[in-house]
Amino acid sequence: MNGVTQEPSFFEAVGGHDTFVRLVDAFYDGVADDPVLRPMYPEEDLGPAKERLTLFLEQYWGGPGTYSAQRGHPRLRMRHAPFKVNPDARDRWLAHMRTAVDSLGLAPIHESQLWDYLERAAFSMINTFED
Repeated sequence: MNGVTQEPSFFEAVGGHDTFVRLVDAFYDGVADDPVLRPMYPEEDLGPAKERLTLFLEQYWGGPGTYSAQRGHPRLRMRHAPFKVNPDARDRWLAHMRTAVDSLGLAPIHESQLWDYLERAAFSMINTFED
């Protein structure tokens, strides 16, 4: 033993897979009834979208690399390009995600780190200012 301890990844520190499943489920509960966001998900069932977001977030935060193994590089802006992501869509996305993050009861430092990333990501997805 060399006495060096490795800090757990964010993924591990917040509870791993189960935490990200809870986050994404709570998020999509809001999206399911949102008149602006729901049409952006062409599948009848939100299940595939839930799985993609869960895998992406898990990988981003230090969990398994399943997302890249299945789908390649995330290319978030490119994948969102077919959809009209305006400030209203961004704000709706953030409102549902805020509810989802709040439902987790994370330690303040982890909540802050997660929210900072989600907010920056949402702002970066804007691709139009048209209604």
